[in-house]
Amino acid sequence: MRPFGKPAAVALAALLTLTACGGANEATPAAKGPQPLRMTIWTSNEAHLKLFNEIAAEYRKTHPDIGEITFDPIPFENYTTTLTTQIAGGNAPDLAWILENSAPDFVSSGALAPLDDTLRKAEGYGFDDLTPSAVKLWQAEGKLYAYPFSTSPFGVFVNTDLLKKAGQKTPAEMIEEGTWTWEKVAAQNAAVASKTGKAGMVVRDFDYKSWDNLASVWGGWGAQAWSEDGKTCGFDSPEMVEAMTFLHRAVFTDKAFPGPGTTADFFAGDAAMTITQISRASLLQDAKFGWDLVPLPAGPKGEYSVIGQAGLGVFKKSANAAAAVDFLTFFTNPANSARLAAYFPPPRASQLTADTLAKSNPLLKPEQLQQVVIGGIEKGVVKPSHTGQAELSQAVRAALDPLWQPGADVKAVLGGVCAKIQPMLGA
Repeated sequence: MRPFGKPAAVALAALLTLTACGGANEATPAAKGPQPLRMTIWTSNEAHLKLFNEIAAEYRKTHPDIGEITFDPIPFENYTTTLTTQIAGGNAPDLAWILENSAPDFVSSGALAPLDDTLRKAEGYGFDDLTPSAVKLWQAEGKLYAYPFSTSPFGVFVNTDLLKKAGQKTPAEMIEEGTWTWEKVAAQNAAVASKTGKAGMVVRDFDYKSWDNLASVWGGWGAQAWSEDGKTCGFDSPEMVEAMTFLHRAVFTDKAFPGPGTTADFFAGDAAMTITQISRASLLQDAKFGWDLVPLPAGPKGEYSVIGQAGLGVFKKSANAAAAVDFLTFFTNPANSARLAAYFPPPRASQLTADTLAKSNPLLKPEQLQQVVIGGIEKGVVKPSHTGQAELSQAVRAALDPLWQPGADVKAVLGGVCAKIQPMLGA
């Protein structure tokens, strides 16, 4: 299923219309008695859900007016489609996680309740501790419309046992000697695939569909999906052509990346490396192999970092919007932010230290957190996002489909992407 296809685009358009004109999403009077709250999320990880439910239970102890607080997991691959369909159908949750790539649409839609006043007034909340770079994507006209509960750079988890089996150096050795680069890493993964029969490098959650996760690769070439102002397509730039030529060769010639239709789970020991975020570290709790976490390899433009963000917002037309904002305030206060940091790097400057993060991430070493998370946040750029992202994502994915075959003309395919999306960028 396409994660951000036509249904999401239609639903977001409906959301905008209904927000402006009233209608299906209009708030209804709250019923008497304890009020339930529903929050959509895209994780079904048991450890995550256990923590969320613990926080909710603590909140309810001092809020008898609040009934059951439900965390409603929606599969990641169709999260935004499902969420926006719920909104357009008048069945919006009270709170929702929001992906960075759909942030511009949600923030500008008028559907979310502003959070500033409540968060600033909450005793001990420390609103000014939120870093400006973390909240930027979630603001409009000086107002904050979602709390960036996760600002998480992409890193590379490495199966060091597989590398040794294939006669390859460890990432630590390569970083020390200055050879942790995409060309060298691709060669390593090709060797693993050839000598062990396991997969090489896996870009997690990409699966030749969610193309924006490839920003974790093309960023090494200084490539961008579109210009900073969002008006000019960047897929046909020399940097992008060079990056995608590298990737195409690594997939189809060198076999360093598993090809289309091939599934390999790093966390089950089926791949040498995977690009993902630290929230996945919990999957290594019972790992039967040696592993490490290191920054993304350097590209021709040097070292770089790419960040995935997620915001937590409240739908202002919810019958329980005020209660939802109050729960959000509790859910993200300093104490709970520190607890959530076990999986989701916080936006609070005071908590972005290796020692602080290590307390809530026992599987990760302070030096790993310093290199990947703190260093990544300092120099990272957020994954591609744009207004109308749903339609853009569908168009880009469809235009990139011809690239994922052995004989593809990379430059021509990328030129076709720009031909398709440039009229959609509003230049």
